[in-house]
Amino acid sequence: MSEQASTPQIRRVEDIEYKSVGAADGMEKGVLVGEEHGAPNLAIRRFTLAPGGSVPRHTNEIEHEQYVLEGEYVVGIDDTEYTVSAGDTLHIPAGVVHWYRNEGDEQGAFLCAVPTGDDEIKLVE
Repeated sequence: MSEQASTPQIRRVEDIEYKSVGAADGMEKGVLVGEEHGAPNLAIRRFTLAPGGSVPRHTNEIEHEQYVLEGEYVVGIDDTEYTVSAGDTLHIPAGVVHWYRNEGDEQGAFLCAVPTGDDEIKLVE
């Protein structure tokens, strides 16, 4: 185990780099803390979804828990769509089809906690 893995750490907001999410339209991801920051078990990521943005139907090999920070947007899980807003929480089990769509005029944002390690994302038609 590296020295970094056993050292507590504070990451400042200005240190978080956001990148566009490949298959999505208008979604960006910033890794707040993860394996590369010495967290061996869990990663916390922050996603933003621009007005009009969407993420196609897909599955992940890992479960994820989400906490909505701001905005209002639609999350589809299996065959049901839910409108979520700040303060709502979601649990999306591994392998479950899900998608996102922001039909509003304001950015949506959420925190996502996931186990560290590889995650294969598969788009679903």
